[in-house]
Amino acid sequence: MKNHHYKTTIQWTGNKGTGTSGYRDYERSHTISVENKTTIDGSSDPAFRGDKTKHNPEEMFLSSLSSCHMLWYLHFCSEAGIIVTDYQDEATGIMAEAPNGSGHFTEVTLHPTIYVMDDSMIEKAKELHHKASEFCFIANSVNFPVKHIPIVLVK
Repeated sequence: MKNHHYKTTIQWTGNKGTGTSGYRDYERSHTISVENKTTIDGSSDPAFRGDKTKHNPEEMFLSSLSSCHMLWYLHFCSEAGIIVTDYQDEATGIMAEAPNGSGHFTEVTLHPTIYVMDDSMIEKAKELHHKASEFCFIANSVNFPVKHIPIVLVK
């Protein structure tokens, strides 16, 4: 098996002067950096005292599942001669929070809308979502189902 290595830097930027002296005394703000890439401003979900204008880990997790699926899907379409001209996914996820404050995702559903070049490509374009699910690195790393409900149209 071939290993691929990844590195990110997370820097907390939410110290308001007294650190974590109290639960309400600090911001959840942080930056997410990867060498030679745009820095992402992060926070926690507003339900957990986060800044609603910044990306939170749950949204980025959902985005990772969605983009990984899309990239595999486009790869398999190109190999199969399916010409995709547009792809958009409105992914949704459910995270269950336990009484003690911990939590976990119980499911994610991808809702991609795909446009293909020709009517003859629609059925194969729908089928290839199953193959993309089997190959998606991120979906293969989670312990809950990643469902997909694709809509394939001709543009």
